[in-house]
Amino acid sequence: MLLLVGGGTAVGIGLLKQQPAPPAPRPAGSLTSHASSAAPSPSGPATPVGDKPIRPVELQIPSIGVRSRLTVVGLNPDGTLAVPKPGKDYDKAAWFNGSPTPGQIGPAVIEGHVDGKVNGPSVFYRLGSLKPGRRVDVRRADGSQVHFVVYAVRLYPKNAFPTQTVYGNTTRPELRLITCGGPYDKKRQGGGYPDNVVVFAYRT
Repeated sequence: MLLLVGGGTAVGIGLLKQQPAPPAPRPAGSLTSHASSAAPSPSGPATPVGDKPIRPVELQIPSIGVRSRLTVVGLNPDGTLAVPKPGKDYDKAAWFNGSPTPGQIGPAVIEGHVDGKVNGPSVFYRLGSLKPGRRVDVRRADGSQVHFVVYAVRLYPKNAFPTQTVYGNTTRPELRLITCGGPYDKKRQGGGYPDNVVVFAYRT
């Protein structure tokens, strides 16, 4: 789905190159569950065209002490959004390959666990404490870096996750960081955390 194109030619070209918003996967693991809502209209400088697709390889969020190599996740066979599995990559952040690559027009999606049974706090343990105005950096496979600035940090119930707000097309390169949130309840069906923390950022 593409947004309606208006304004100058450069904006139109950027939108036409944008990848479709990720499909709305069914609830999976401890990270995501989806419903619909309207997309936000964030402030910040507009970027008329995006970069070529270059795989992201590292994420840095200096203000909360995150520096992680990026793995890649997709969709499970049943259409649910995959999450980092137990093993050597469990505590790494992961780029969802159904979203644009960071630097392209659209919302690049990076997810990570908040904690785990074996190692305790995981890569996105402090994600909910991130503040608007903080920097997020993504290094790509060609050695280049893309810099983002956080403009919102929100908590959404998993049973009412606003798919369009989080995954809907944008007119500039943006970033979504996603993990679990809310009070943990080990008896909760479908996973112990009732909510998702979602960080919204735009490219500088």
